[in-house]
Amino acid sequence: MARKPARMYRDIRGRVTTRKEYVGGVPNPRITQFDLGNLNAEFPVEISLVAKEKCNILHRALEAARIAANRHIMKTAGKSNYHMKIRIYPHVVVRENKQATGAGADRVSQGMRKAYGKAVGTAARIREGQKLISIWTFPENIENAKSALKRASAKLPTPCRIEVIET
Repeated sequence: MARKPARMYRDIRGRVTTRKEYVGGVPNPRITQFDLGNLNAEFPVEISLVAKEKCNILHRALEAARIAANRHIMKTAGKSNYHMKIRIYPHVVVRENKQATGAGADRVSQGMRKAYGKAVGTAARIREGQKLISIWTFPENIENAKSALKRASAKLPTPCRIEVIET
């Protein structure tokens, strides 16, 4: 079966399923690293990507955003001049009622009979105004961090804004 477009799972509908022990066959999330860069240093500036709308973000989109942001900030600021943290985790189990397509599919497919669906992945449920990704860095790297988060926001299904907090 082909992978369905992410827009099918973006909107928040119905109750959420999070208990993986009761839903068999949930695949592991694609994203595995949540803290990147220099984890020991103290940085004076925090730049965060903040969601403007509530939505579900699939684990594949989260991993794509992490890779895009980390690659850009590492190339421009250097490995030891930032700390990036993914602040959300994909807990929500995404289900899909798979349908057979093609010749003779009308005899194979059962349509909506018992259409609970099988687990196909996980997603993170996002509230409006929630921080998604944060980068801590030095003041000279603020523009680099902003462009890294802008690249990451292109991979996410919700409009985002960038906040800069200096401590």
